[in-house]
Amino acid sequence: METTQIKIGGMSCQGCVKNIGGVLGALAGVASAEVSLEAAAATVAFDPQVVSRAALLDAIEDAGFDAE
Repeated sequence: METTQIKIGGMSCQGCVKNIGGVLGALAGVASAEVSLEAAAATVAFDPQVVSRAALLDAIEDAGFDAE
């Protein structure tokens, strides 16, 4: 299991936080995703054998947010 911090731009409310958390949580290989509006970031625990960090970023961007 690996943990990564992803900076997220474009979040403005708790609805955004729930949306991103749901998108990340639905990905195979993601064990947990904690999204913080205040920090404008997500901390994601994932299995790199199943899902890549790039795929996490793509999922966030596909949901309409900026991720790095």
